[in-house]
Order: sequence, then structure tokens, then C-alpha cells
Amino acid sequence: MTTLRLVLGDQLSRSLSALSDLDIADDVVLMVEVREEATYVPHHQQKIVLVLSAMRHFAIALRAEGVRVDYVALDDPENRGSFTDELARALDRYPVKRVVVTEPGEWRVWEAMRGWEARFGIPVEIREDRRFLCSRESFATWAEGRKTLRMEFFYREMRRRTGWLMAGNDPLGGRWNFDVENRKSLPPDLKVPPRPVFAPDAVTREVMVRVAEHFPDHFGELESFGWGVTREAALDALNHFAEACLPRFGDYQDAMRSGEDFVFHAVLSPYLNMGLLEPREVCAAALQALEEGRAPLAAVEGFVRQILGWREFVRGLYWLRMPSYAESNFLGANRPLPEFFWTAKTDLRCLRETIEATRRNAYAHHIQRLMITGNFALLAGLAPAEVEAWYLVVYADAFEWVELPNTHGMALHADGGVLGSKPYAASGAYIDRMSDYCSGCVYSPKIKLGEGACPFNYLYWHFLSVNARRLEGNPRMAMPYRTLARMAPERRAAIDRQARRFLDCLE
Repeated sequence: MTTLRLVLGDQLSRSLSALSDLDIADDVVLMVEVREEATYVPHHQQKIVLVLSAMRHFAIALRAEGVRVDYVALDDPENRGSFTDELARALDRYPVKRVVVTEPGEWRVWEAMRGWEARFGIPVEIREDRRFLCSRESFATWAEGRKTLRMEFFYREMRRRTGWLMAGNDPLGGRWNFDVENRKSLPPDLKVPPRPVFAPDAVTREVMVRVAEHFPDHFGELESFGWGVTREAALDALNHFAEACLPRFGDYQDAMRSGEDFVFHAVLSPYLNMGLLEPREVCAAALQALEEGRAPLAAVEGFVRQILGWREFVRGLYWLRMPSYAESNFLGANRPLPEFFWTAKTDLRCLRETIEATRRNAYAHHIQRLMITGNFALLAGLAPAEVEAWYLVVYADAFEWVELPNTHGMALHADGGVLGSKPYAASGAYIDRMSDYCSGCVYSPKIKLGEGACPFNYLYWHFLSVNARRLEGNPRMAMPYRTLARMAPERRAAIDRQARRFLDCLE
């Protein structure tokens, strides 16, 4: 009798718990490319290529070990298009005594998995995903009894648990957080290191052909595909970041520049979220750079915080609050997503640059996501479900456990402060300070109202006005609401008129 071990497309790690006791002589590893996963939202073409090619390369690596891999390709004429149906077919092919899987990253797949044992009448063992630094159960224990859940306090606890960036019981350098030092704008003459580009091999080229055939109408373009699809390529990308980008990552992690899609960012999140890299080794590379004097403390702390803090925190929050978390809409936002989110045809240069880069790369860094597209969606009152679906579509690293809390809670404040203590709303001045986008825009961040005014300026004050009942009691919003209260009634009325005209045109 055989143990059937199902490996999903975001579980491409040899250390996966479902493979920990693999018996090469008897067991079968099942991997399936299913249409349902590519179309429950119409994912960016590059994302589909990345996942499918990485799956095929992972299968090749397992077979090289002598592992029996049953691989069902997307265009297999017998492919039924879903995990459940393909598992049913596999159970007909083998004398299976049990099914072993690792817990998935998305609630809808988790619900399906929990029904497999009853449906198929066979033991189904769902194992913990030990690749994360904090288990779901451990996060729930940390969260129990707390009135509010804040990443900063979770992050400190994780620092204590791991001992990373600690000097005994105290944080290294005397501070937990060096974020205030990590907000410099990018000097115009500072050269940015190029992103590593991995030329598609024969396997990837075959996948690109199939994706173009099956999903021709999906967002994005394939011509610029340069993602790594193997563990070796992902490790090369990690080494490049540690050597070429990490030393200046801290200073310029919030900076944006036209024509520079990656700046000093790691661009490792797709590899992490698919399992080609693991968080412990990624943080270890940064910590080693600090120890060897190749990167400053502020940069390393900022990077480690994104993984040990934010990444683990949003995963814990997702599993703690789902499925009801996705249904909240604290600000009552309901405006449809504008067409330019797909076409990039907008006069707002910051949005155009960010969306065009997203279409090219299936990637934008976290400030572009939070303070350009996310900030606009927040100020314009776009419907959370539509914005969240867009983020899940367009980014190569977007799996629901990480995408939903970051978009729903951080960018849109749709959870009412469960994840973040205040809305991340900003006017055009912030974008002007952190980028060069405004210099080539038809609007000016220095004009607050009237002809040529940056829409972010009047949308910001309009957002505060329409959401006053919900937000003015928030202590972190006290200063902007005091400013709004001092504003002449005539000016407030003019702001609201211009904002409404602009928003009406979106529809």
C-alpha cells in the first residue's frame, strides 16, 4: 500500500513536512497543474508561468533523487481542473493507504482539504507548515486576550524567541526599530544595481507557450519574464541582494524612481512564498552581512522586520480571523475599480508608472503598493473586494494569506484597525518627497485645489471629511482632523466639489 503525498505550487521546499518521512520505495508524490488555481482570479501571466515552471523543475529535482512523481500537466486531456478532482483520479490509479499533505496557504483550499477524508473514505493527514517561523497555534496563543494586535509587539516577541538582533534581553543598538532612518529619497545620481534576470530555459519556454495559449486574456506580458524557477536561482537572487542591495536597502526602501522598478529591494518574496527560499535562511543571510560588516544595522533590522515581523504577523492574523476577516468594510467603500488599474491609461504619473511596471514584472515594491495604488484606492473609496482581487491577480508573490491582510487591513483600513492602528492616507506631498514621479506629471503636488491640483491633495481632505464619524476619534488621526477643523467652510466645500467631480469621472 502506498502513501500519496500531495505537493502544491507554493510548497516547493524539500523540507516540506509532507515530504519529511518520504519512503522512496513505496510513496508517490502527486503534483497537479489545475485550471481552477489559475482562474479563481485571472492571475498575471508571469505568475502562472513562474508557479508552473517552478513546479516542473521541483518535480525534476525529486525524480533525480529517485522519487516517484505523478505529475499532471495543465493540458493533460484527463486533467479535471481542481485539486479535489485530481486527487480522486490519483486514488483510482494507486492502492493508497493514506494521503499526506501540508496545510495550505489559502482558506478555500484548507476547507477543501478538510473534507477529503470524509469524501474519499481514506485517512488524510494535514501537517503543520513548519517553514514559517511562527506556527498558527503559536500566533493564536500570543494573540489570546489582547485587545489589539500590533505587529510591533509581535515582532519584539519574535526577536526574543529567535535571539536575532538581540544583545542579551535588549535589542541590538538599543532600539527595536530603525524605521525613522529608512525613509530617504533616492539621490538622482545614485546608481541602482540591476535585478538578476534568469533567462527562460526549455522547460520555462514550454510553459510560456502553454500559458499564452490557455490564458491569452490575463493581465500582464510574458516578453520580460526573468524570474528564477529553481532553488539554485532563488539562492543566487538572495546572494545578489545580500551583496549588492542590502547595504542601501534601509536608506532607500521607501524611495521610488521612474524607470527603476526594483531600486534596492530584495525581490525575494515570490521565492519565499512559493517555498524556493525559506525565511530562516533569508534572515540568516542578512544577519551574516551585519556580522561581517557588509551591511549596517538599520538596513538589516528593516529587512528582518519585514520577514520576522510583517510576514509572520499577517499570516497569523489571516488564519486567526478568517473567513470573516475578508467580509469587513469598516469605511463603507463601494466605488468600482477604475479601468486604468488594468490599462495604466491615467494622467496621474505615479499610478501610471506603478501599474505599467506591475504589468511588465508582476511586481511592485511595498511602497508602490501601499502609498501609490493602495493610497489611491483608500482615498477614492474603492470597494475592498475589487481592490483585493486586483492585488491577487497582478503580483507574482500574491497568495491570499499574505495579500489579503496587507491589502484589506494595511492599505484599505477595511478591517477598522485590526492590522494597522490608522489608515495609511497621504497627499501628493508624500509622493513628491519619496519619488520623482511628480516632476513629469500634468498635476502638481504643490497645487492643493483648482486647475492643475494633484488629485491626491484634495482626495486626502475629502477622505477625512467623509470618514470623520469613523476616524476622528482615532488618536493617531488627531492632527489632520484638527487641521481640517480649522479649514474655512468655503474651502472645505470647494475641496469636496472637486473631489466628487474627479471621483464621478472614475465611473
